[in-house]
Amino acid sequence: MVSLTTFSPLLAAGGIHAPEIPALGWISNSILVAVIVTLAMLAFTRMATKRMALIPGPKQNFVEYLIEFLYGQVEGIVGKHVAPKAFPLLATIFIFILASNWFGLLPGVGTIGFGVTNAPFVLESLETPLLRPATADLNMTLALALVFMLVWCWLSVSELGVWGTLVHIFGPKGGLRGALKYMLMPIFMFVGVIEVISIVFRPMSLSLRLLGNIFAGETLLHTMGHLGEQVGLPSWMATISAVVFPLPFYFMEILVGALQATVFSLLCAVYIKLATSHEEH
Repeated sequence: MVSLTTFSPLLAAGGIHAPEIPALGWISNSILVAVIVTLAMLAFTRMATKRMALIPGPKQNFVEYLIEFLYGQVEGIVGKHVAPKAFPLLATIFIFILASNWFGLLPGVGTIGFGVTNAPFVLESLETPLLRPATADLNMTLALALVFMLVWCWLSVSELGVWGTLVHIFGPKGGLRGALKYMLMPIFMFVGVIEVISIVFRPMSLSLRLLGNIFAGETLLHTMGHLGEQVGLPSWMATISAVVFPLPFYFMEILVGALQATVFSLLCAVYIKLATSHEEH
């Protein structure tokens, strides 16, 4: 019989597979968290910008500062011309990944769910966590990377054109002219093939980097939370250690969550910059 069971207030790994929630059909626990994070972001932004004031309140001031700061960072990387086109996606990716990473650190995420058990507070009885960090699911991280690559292709073609994009990848670099240009053409063609291969692998590298770091942090907190039980401490000491041992790593995971959101969005911005730069730049 499936029952709703509450477990210790620590983040549980729950395995690499994101299972479907029995009561919601095909909806997995990571999709549920992604929906919750998205709705929370939209609701907060709506509350902050519903009544724009000349003298902004705390919510409006925070949103305006965040948008202004992120736009400045994007513009500094991709340039003033491309920034208006690239900013919506890059800012959305950064904010969503950051919110999803930090949401996974809330008590109950990964530790409250459905299981077959006669003994509450036993981790092995947890079969389906109700909530799971969205970025600890390869489906989510790969989807983010693929959506970015589609926008990357559109930006590249819109800025350089189809022929210009091909020349940018396979053509000679450095403004070579004359016979030297044609002599080095096979080398540039070979380098172009390598560049195409690297472009094909970008979605996988982006998604696996984010997944690996977030899932590793999830597993680390889970392991430290049950370290007292594993080393055979008395039950009352194991209960205390379940709170004390993971505590330092929570602060580390806050930093890791922000760092991984920055790395993902920064790499995306650099890829756009490399693909949309004209020869004279």
